[in-house]
Amino acid sequence: MQLVTAVVKPFALDDVRAALAALGVESTTVAEVSGFGRQRGHTEVYRGADYRLDFVPKVRVDVVVEDAMAETVVEAVVRAARSGRIGDGKVWVSRLDRAHGPDTAGPQDGAGGGRA
Repeated sequence: MQLVTAVVKPFALDDVRAALAALGVESTTVAEVSGFGRQRGHTEVYRGADYRLDFVPKVRVDVVVEDAMAETVVEAVVRAARSGRIGDGKVWVSRLDRAHGPDTAGPQDGAGGGRA
């Protein structure tokens, strides 16, 4: 099993979700996160004053898939999240030896259809 993690701009979430659904991924875990990369935050104006936001809001998407499907999922997420501008996000893959589901009797050696 592989854990595919993507950190993308919030407006890209619907496109990423649709791309994963098209591949048959049945479940994902999504969390609102913040951070920065090369863009190093940005400045916003609030009530006439400039405020520096060092951490940019992002969305983290985690998907557990079988080994053979990991690269296909990465490609789909990258295509869906790419705007061509700096700060589109990152996607990485981690080896997952086993997962435990609270609703099952024991460890799951397979991804369980993408269950997270």
